[in-house]
Amino acid sequence: MIPLSWYIILSSTLFIIGVAGVLLRRNFLIILMSIELILNSVNINLVAFSYYLQDIRGQMFSVFVITVAAAEAAVALSILVALVRNRATVNVDEITTMRG
Repeated sequence: MIPLSWYIILSSTLFIIGVAGVLLRRNFLIILMSIELILNSVNINLVAFSYYLQDIRGQMFSVFVITVAAAEAAVALSILVALVRNRATVNVDEITTMRG
């Protein structure tokens, strides 16, 4: 059996990579992927602690987080498509305003 500390180390590593991607990159797609990495690291923690404590609530909450992440990705990709059509760029620094 894999110890709980390994899951925590994996989750922490993914979380740090995700935060670094959000803070250091300026490409909208890479920022979106970094946010997904952060959410997946949280899901790893939820499932690992749920298994360790023999409680199903963490796994159920993880399913809800996955659902919200899918909806967030759909909205973000639709914003990206509109952005590329209007501004022809995916660089966050070049986007100053969003008009309707």
